[in-house]
Amino acid sequence: MTDSGNEEVAVIGNTDLTAADLHNNTNNTMTEEGVPLLKKMEISVSEAEKRTGKNAVNMQEIYTVYLIETRPVDAITEGPSAAPDSLWRRYSEFELLRNYLLVTFPYIVVPPLPEKRAEFVWHKLSADNMDPDFVERRRIGLENFLLRVASHSVLSKDKIFYLFLTQDDGWKDVVYDTGFQAKDDGWKDVVYDTGFQAKADSRLKALNATFRVKNPDKRYTELKHYSDELQSVISQLLRVRAKVADRLYGVYKVHGNYGRVFRYAASVDDILEEEEHYADQLKEYLYYSEALRAVCRKHELIQYELEMAAQDLVSKKQQREELATGTVRTFSLKGMTSKLFGQETPEQREAKLKVLEEQIVEGEELVKTSNAECDEYVRNAWIDIDRFKEQKNQDLKEALISYAVMQISMCKKVGIFVLNI
Repeated sequence: MTDSGNEEVAVIGNTDLTAADLHNNTNNTMTEEGVPLLKKMEISVSEAEKRTGKNAVNMQEIYTVYLIETRPVDAITEGPSAAPDSLWRRYSEFELLRNYLLVTFPYIVVPPLPEKRAEFVWHKLSADNMDPDFVERRRIGLENFLLRVASHSVLSKDKIFYLFLTQDDGWKDVVYDTGFQAKDDGWKDVVYDTGFQAKADSRLKALNATFRVKNPDKRYTELKHYSDELQSVISQLLRVRAKVADRLYGVYKVHGNYGRVFRYAASVDDILEEEEHYADQLKEYLYYSEALRAVCRKHELIQYELEMAAQDLVSKKQQREELATGTVRTFSLKGMTSKLFGQETPEQREAKLKVLEEQIVEGEELVKTSNAECDEYVRNAWIDIDRFKEQKNQDLKEALISYAVMQISMCKKVGIFVLNI
């Protein structure tokens, strides 16, 4: 990271998160400091239900809602008789919650939602988002999302997240009142009349920063490569698994007439659908790669804005020097004007110098403040990135081991039946 003592070089920092924002985020909690919500509350998405209603353009639509049940841990220890609190949420409400978390906590690798439509599926598995098996897997994914957030040391303490779990109506109004713009994953901005646009970064702006930043932090460049590699490897693994599932299904069907040899797998569909559980675990980290890139994009945008501020400060210092000495170092319209119409009067020069001095003081204060914010932003981001990497290593190791055990067990059963022919 750049030495903060050099006032002319931009450094990394979060210019969008002011001191007031950070203070509000700190106070915007419902749990004790250092205690994740999951240690104080049991959370589950217990069932899904299809419903019919009218959408935003007053047309009839079929959609799915999910039942969230919560119960304080204290009530569980007192006895199983305590009924949990429950409410229904649509998938779009989960999206709004995650978008809010992305904007409010840009330095955190926010857990992803399960896929909206099935991807990387073998041909016998339905890709319909209303298919009961797909809805059930999505229910499990949504529950996993809530548990991920509830176990996070920072995200779990957010007031909006708590209201999402416990308040049936009105929680959206609280989200809109925070001054945040929600963004979906499809490059379409959903803007609310609450001043969100001032805080949320457009993708075009972030893309511009990616190409124009002059001094990118190597750690974030490596993190982008890490996320790209993670996405590439998991995508390839999911494609291979889908191909293997298709071929395995074909083998079972071709040899189905051998009777009891494959009787244990009378429903090969069930076996292969069981594999989707492990595929969903891989898909979670496929989407985590985008969350990592979001942290990188935010960093690049911050870096670019600070470089522009630093460049403006250097320019103003040069203008001050030129006014004080009466010499122009580089070609400029101002220099040509002075040659054509004569030099400025001493009074005009003094007035401009006074304005420049004020602007330079403000610029130096901005750089100083940005350096302090930079240190906090980078420190928090890398703490969470290290946490994510440790979590990823553990989760993928367990998932791949479980998948291998399942395959070995299935092959052993086939061997036993073949020997008994």
